[in-house]
Amino acid sequence: MAYAKTLFQTNFLEYASYVIKERAIPDLDDGLKPVQRRILHSLLEMDDGKFHKVANVVGHCMKYHPHGDASIYEALVNLANMDLFIDKQGNFGNFLTGDVASAARYIECRITPFARNVLYNPELTRFQESYDGRNSEPVSFPAKIPVLLALGVEGIAVGMATKVLPHNLDEVLDALSAALKGDDFVLYPDFPGGGLVDVSEYNDGQGKVLVRAKLNTKDPKRIVVEELPFGVTTEKLIASVENAARKGKLKIASINDFTTEKVNIEITLARNTYSEDVEDALYAFTDCEQSVSVNLLVIRDRLPVQMTVTEVILYHASRLIQILKRELEVEREQLLDKLHARTLERIFIEERIYKRIEEEKTRDGVFVSVFDGFKPFRDQINREVTNDDIERLLKIPIRRISLYDINKAREEVRGINDRLERIAYHLAHLVSYALEYIAGLKQLGSAYLRQRQTKITTFGKTDVREAAARDLVLRYNPSTGYLGYGLKTGNEQCKVSHYDRVLIIKKSGTYFVTDVPEKLFVDKTVRLCCLADKEVLENQVLTAIYQDRKTKALYIKRCRVTQFILNKTYELVPEDGKLVNLSIREDAEIYVEYKPKPRLQKKEESFFFHDYLVKGVKTGGVKITSKEVKTLKVRAVRQV
Repeated sequence: MAYAKTLFQTNFLEYASYVIKERAIPDLDDGLKPVQRRILHSLLEMDDGKFHKVANVVGHCMKYHPHGDASIYEALVNLANMDLFIDKQGNFGNFLTGDVASAARYIECRITPFARNVLYNPELTRFQESYDGRNSEPVSFPAKIPVLLALGVEGIAVGMATKVLPHNLDEVLDALSAALKGDDFVLYPDFPGGGLVDVSEYNDGQGKVLVRAKLNTKDPKRIVVEELPFGVTTEKLIASVENAARKGKLKIASINDFTTEKVNIEITLARNTYSEDVEDALYAFTDCEQSVSVNLLVIRDRLPVQMTVTEVILYHASRLIQILKRELEVEREQLLDKLHARTLERIFIEERIYKRIEEEKTRDGVFVSVFDGFKPFRDQINREVTNDDIERLLKIPIRRISLYDINKAREEVRGINDRLERIAYHLAHLVSYALEYIAGLKQLGSAYLRQRQTKITTFGKTDVREAAARDLVLRYNPSTGYLGYGLKTGNEQCKVSHYDRVLIIKKSGTYFVTDVPEKLFVDKTVRLCCLADKEVLENQVLTAIYQDRKTKALYIKRCRVTQFILNKTYELVPEDGKLVNLSIREDAEIYVEYKPKPRLQKKEESFFFHDYLVKGVKTGGVKITSKEVKTLKVRAVRQV
C-alpha cells in the first residue's frame, strides 16, 4: 500500500510538472508554448522564401513534438491566424464566424521576415535534444519583443491555468520604448474583432475585463451588430440571441447574418418594440456582453510564476538590452576573425610569402617558412598566427592569388574597421541602440502594425434584473391559495420579470421573500404581496396594526423590510399579537369605535400614521389604546 501511494504521488507530480512546463503554460522569454515554438522552429529550418504545404510543415514538426499531428495542425492554424509570425495562403478559417480551416494538404504557409528578425538567432539560442534524441530543438527563442502580450495565450494545466489577452503590437513596442527610457506606460488589451472593453478592473493583467459587441441602434426598429466581443463568433452570438428570444427575454421578429469580411448581424425587432428598449437586454441575456477573467501565469526559470503586464514589459526591456549586447559581441568576434583572416591573406599575397614554400619539401618546413615570413609584419597583425591560419592560407587557389585586388581587399578591411567602431559605439550606448532597433522593427513590421481595434470605455456589467422587462402578470387566487405568473385566474398583484422577487405577508403576521414563482402555494390568507425590489423596499413603509390577544390593547408598528434571507419566514408582529390591518400608504387615519362600557366617555377616536416613527422591523409596536375596539377603519387623510 505504501509503495502504491509513493508511486501515485511520484507519477502524478511528474505528470503535473510535465503538463505545466511542456504543454500548457507559455515561457516568459519567448511567450510561446512548446508546440508553437516547435512549429516556428520547423518553419525556420524549412524556409526558402516559398510557401510550404501545411501538411509538410506538420510532418516536419513531428520530429520535435511527441503528441501527434492533430495538435500541431490546430496550433499552426491558430498561430497563423494571429497574422504576425506566419504568412498564410488558402483557407485558414474565419475567427469571426467560427468557420474551420481547410485540410492541411490544401493550405500553405511560411515564416515571416518579421519573425526571423525578432526570434531567430541560432548563435544565441540554447538547444536541447528532442523527445527521441535524434534532433535538437530550442529551449526558447531569444525573442526581442514581449511575444506573450502581442499574441495572448490561454492554457489549462494541472492545478493552474493561464489566460493572457492579446494587445496591440504597436502599443506593446511603444511601452517597450517607454520602459527603456524610464518613462511611465500603461497597456490594455486590444482584440482583432474590435468591440468595446471596460478595463477598470483589468488590474495590470491579473483581474478581469468586460467586453461588449458594438451595436448600431440608429434605426429604432433594427439593431445591427457591427463588431463582436472577444471570444465570441457570429454563430455563437446568433444562437444566444435566439435562445433569449425563445425564453421571452427579448422580443425580436428575425435575425439575419450578412457577415463577410466584417461582422453584420441584423436583428429586426418585434412590433411595438424599439432599439432603446432591447439594447440593455441584449447585453444582459446574450453573448453581446462577456466578462473575461485574466491570469498572467508564465514559466520563468523553469517555474510557474504570476506576473503583471508591467513586469513583463520591464523584463523584456532588460532582456532586449542583453540580447542586443550579445548580438553585437558575437558580431564583433566574427568581424575580428574576418579582419585577422583578411590581414593575413593580404600580407601573404602582397609580400609574396607563398614564394618561400617553393623550396620546402616537408609539411613542417612549409609551416616554419610561412611563420618566419610573417615575423617582419607582426605590428600589422592583432593576434597570434596559428597553424589553422597557415592551413587556410595554403589552401588559397593560384587563380585567386593571380586575380588578387589589393585595393578591393583594403576597402573590405576598411569597412570591417568602420563596422567595429560602430559596434563599439553601440555597446557604449545600448539603450539608444535598442530604441533605434524598435524604430526599425516598426518599419519592418509595418504590415503587422494596426490601429487599435477595440474601443476602451466604461460601462459596467449590465444587471439582468434591471434589464429584464416586467411583462409578466403576477396573480394571487385567495380561493386556492396559489400565487404566480402562470395563473390564468386570480387577483392581479403587479407586473414582474423572471428575475424579480416578491414580499409576501400573511394574515398570521409572518412574512417571507421569494423568487417570482410560476405557480406556488403560499396561503389562503395573504394580506400583502408586492415587489421585493431593493429600491421599492427602501422607500416603502409598512404600517401594521395589531391587537394583543390577552389585553385586547391596540398597537401600531411602522417599519421597512430591507434585509432578509430568501425563503426564510419572519415575524412582523409579536407571537401573541393578532394582525388587524396592514397598509403601505404613506399616511392615513385610523378610525376606531370602542365597545360600549359603563362610564366610557369616548366612544370613538382617530389616530394618524404620521404621528408615529418608522423604526426597525424587529422593534415592537407602540400602544395606541388599551380600550377594547368594536370596529377599526383605515382611511385616507382628509384634505383641509
